[in-house]
Formats: sequence, structure tokens, C-alpha cells
Amino acid sequence: MLEGAHPYPKEFLDLYYKKRWWLGIPLGEMLDRTCDLYPNKEALVAEGMRLTYRQLREWTNRAALAFLQLGIEKLDRVLLQIPNWGEFVFAYYGLHKIGAIPVMCIPRFSQRELEHYCEMTKAKAWIVPLKFEKIDYRPIIEDVRSRSSSLKDILIIDSYLLEKDTLPEGTLSFNHLLNKVDLDQYPKDYLQSFKPDPEEVCHLMPTGGTTGLPKLVPRTHNDWFCNVEYRAKAWQRSPHDITLIATPVTHNMAIEVSINPSFLTGGKVVMIPSTRPKEILEAIGREKVTTTILAVAQVQQLVDLPDLDQYNVSSLEVIATGGSYMPPETIRKVYNKLKCKFYNVYGSSEGPCTQTRFEDPEEVVFHTVGWPICPYDEFKVIDSNGGNLPPGKEGELVVRGPCIFRGYYKSDAENKEAFTFDGFYRTGDIAKFDDQGRLIITGRKKDIIIRGGENISTKEVEELISGYFKVEQVAVVGMPDPILGERVCAFIKPKKDEKITFEEILSYLKGEKASVLYFPERIEMVEEMPLTNVGKFDKMRLKESIKEKLRQEGIIS
Repeated sequence: MLEGAHPYPKEFLDLYYKKRWWLGIPLGEMLDRTCDLYPNKEALVAEGMRLTYRQLREWTNRAALAFLQLGIEKLDRVLLQIPNWGEFVFAYYGLHKIGAIPVMCIPRFSQRELEHYCEMTKAKAWIVPLKFEKIDYRPIIEDVRSRSSSLKDILIIDSYLLEKDTLPEGTLSFNHLLNKVDLDQYPKDYLQSFKPDPEEVCHLMPTGGTTGLPKLVPRTHNDWFCNVEYRAKAWQRSPHDITLIATPVTHNMAIEVSINPSFLTGGKVVMIPSTRPKEILEAIGREKVTTTILAVAQVQQLVDLPDLDQYNVSSLEVIATGGSYMPPETIRKVYNKLKCKFYNVYGSSEGPCTQTRFEDPEEVVFHTVGWPICPYDEFKVIDSNGGNLPPGKEGELVVRGPCIFRGYYKSDAENKEAFTFDGFYRTGDIAKFDDQGRLIITGRKKDIIIRGGENISTKEVEELISGYFKVEQVAVVGMPDPILGERVCAFIKPKKDEKITFEEILSYLKGEKASVLYFPERIEMVEEMPLTNVGKFDKMRLKESIKEKLRQEGIIS
């Protein structure tokens, strides 16, 4: 087992294998089996490429062999900071085929996050574009390379560059490495000897948290495959499905709900780099998309688009959202305007996942997030003493089972708080069950903001802002937003005789090379912070304060 990851106790291993909840199939083998079954079926559509399963297998094999030629070995970590391009699929499964470990990094991660992950994982390589949308990665590449002692290779995806663009000195072209691999030099079964143990870590996924920089969730091939298999079954996936991915492919929502279930069942994956409604609707019409999961904000933008009726969405059978609360009135617009089914989805990188089902009536979809996708995962709602609560009673949601991880990577102190004494993961969400066992999320204990499906640690934003020399105290809360669900609001008490503007806080954070995820979208100056009875900042009062201001300004009702 990868050092810093937590193995499953033997009694759980024995149980999960005995019950066949774990099938012992690594992710690379999962893809190859589907390629054997549907070699001539279209598998992947992305910018500049359209591949059958036979071709997809060839390109993932090329990636695996290219990694071996670079000296990447089993358990070596590789940062994947790739937009929604086909090269992500090649790299992700190529690493799986040799037992190396992808570290998933969204395109918006800045130097700060990348340095953190390089240091934490001792990553041997980093795959990254030179440019994507408004992001120029050159200065980030130079800074991270100069500070990392483990990083041996930086692989640039250069197939989307202009002719005038040149690679930074000391970097390599990922596309060139793939193209120069001569598959005929290797026996057909050459990669079989590199197949990883399914009990080993398959990837490390960042997750928002309440303390410091995002933590890393290790998922094994076994527990991840279990997640994927039961997601496909709960979703009723088939080889006829055409799945659109228009959320970051390195985010759990895309990789767990869309990519892996599609490649398990022989469906087609359509990836677009844009998150905008126009491009999403064009892709649905062009590719005859049948299913997709989007952030709540994206769905709201789709159903409220003035010229929605100009697009052909007749192929769409199911659309879903995850990451934050979906208002019933928006779900009703999905039914009325998109004429398709809607799944209400709850889940996290740590493994617990629920969703409504195809046959569920509207009221169930409006007000619950359905049942666990895997019936063998144990979901409980407990009180403050750890006792089980009956249906209808609110408490903390805790989970354990064959789809659930066993602990954060290199985070022993936090893991002590993250699990109950008997090994249930504390989700930090407040929930209750209805009388049919469906889950209803009513709140959360964790001090995070969910902005358009992205988890943002309030503590991390507070630590960044508190470094500014004019700031005496800062408290960060989520303020309601009709599109994104929540946005980041910072309450600041300046030091004596100091005045602070919104612009100078943003300028300071840019100078600290913080990710835009941590930029506040509103600042409120206070003379004194409200306190609770135990002397902590009273964030409930701050939340009510900003809510009232937003009501007065007509932003929310």
C-alpha cells in the first residue's frame, strides 16, 4: 500500500471479496475489457479527435509505454492538470495500466496548490497545458519547477498551441512522446506484467475541507471500481448512452459519474472544454447526447436561456446535478423545457453517493437525494453521542462500506476527527431519512462554501486574507446566490485607523498567487466581530447579516 494511505482492515477485505462487492479489477483492465467487447464502437469525442474503443486502447497503451520510457514506475505519483481534452483520458488510463498514481488537479489550481501537491505527494511528473482559456501556465511552471525537489519531468500538452508558441526550456511535449511510441516493438501482452494490485491506490483526488489547503483522498482500484459499477447500475447506463462532460474532468463529478461508468458499460463520452450554456446545447444537439451531469449553476443557465427553443435537445433522456442544492422550481423547468428526467445526486470524493432513480415521482426528486447507489454501503444518521437516529430525525450523516475510502493521504491528525470509533466516515453533512430510507440533506457541519459545486474552505480564505498587513480580524461565510448557490463573503475588521478596499484585497491575493477559488466576491467591513458564548466568531449572525443586505438590494427574495 502507498505510504501515507490507509489500507482496509482484513475483516473488511475478506467480507468485500467474499460477497463479490469487490471484483478485483483494476481500472486499466476495466477499459481494456470494454475495448475487447466493442472495438469498432465510437468511444471518445473531444476537441480534434473522434476515437473508437480500439483506437482508445491504442492511445492509452501509448501513454502507458511513454510513461515507462520516462522511468515512471508503480506507485509513482503524476500530477494531471489537464482540461477537458482527450489527452486526459490517455494519461489517466495509461497511468493505471502501469500502476502509477494520477493526482487530479483542476485547471484553476495555482502555483500555491501545485507546490503543495508536489511536496505532499513527491510527484515525479506533471502533465499540464501551456495555455488554457485565460490561464498562462508558464510562470506557474517555472516557479513550481524551481521549488520542487521530486519533479523530474514536466510534460506539456502542445497539440492546441499556436505555431509561434515554444515549450519552456527543460519541458517535454506529451503529444510527441505519445506519437513516437512504436507499438509494434512490444508484445501484445507486454503491459500485463505491470498491472497493479487492485487493493492499491488508483488515484489521489483533492477535496475541499475545513482546514488549510485541500486534502487528498486516496481511492483504491477496488473501492473506486465498486463506486463506478453501482453508479452505472443506479443510473441505468447502457452501451447506447452518449454522455456529455462539461464540468472539469479532473473533478470527482466528471470522473466518477461520467467517464468511468461510460467506459465500463461501453457508452460514448463527449468532452467539451467550455462550461457555457451555448456550447453545451450545441454539443447535445450535434452528438445526440443522452445524459449528463452539470453544476447547479449550469443547469439554471440552460433552462433560463432566452433562445433555448432554438437548440435541439430531443436526444436528452436524463440530466443531473450534484455538489449543491437544486431548487424544485429549477427541476420543474428541466421537466418542462428540456423534456427529460432529472436525477438529484449527492456525493463526495470520499465515496458516499446517493441519487434518485429514473422511475421516482417528482416529489421524491424535488425533496430528496434518493438512496445510496451501492446498497452495501452503510449510511447512518447519528446524534452527538454517536447513537443511531430513526427516520425523520436530523443528525450527522456517517458512512462505511465497499465504496467508502479509509482515510485522507498523509493526514493522521485529521483522520482521527474524520472517522467514528467503529470506522464510519463523518461526512460533515446534517441529514435525515424519510420513511422509505431516502436521504434528505438539511445542512452541514463543515465550515465550507459550495460555490457552483466547488468546495471552498473558509479557513483557507481567512488565512490568506489575514496575512494582509491592514487586517486585524477576518471571518468568511457563504452568501446565498441565485445562480451559483453560494458565493464567498469576507467580513473584515481593519486594524486601527486603517481603511481597506475590495480591490486591494484582490490585488494582495493575486500577489500571493492564490487560486481564484479563494478570492472573496464581497467584502463587508465591521468595527467589531460578533462572538458566540464561547468567544468564537458568530458566523450564523454574519450569514443572517449578509442575507438581509442581499434582500434589501433585491439580489435574493
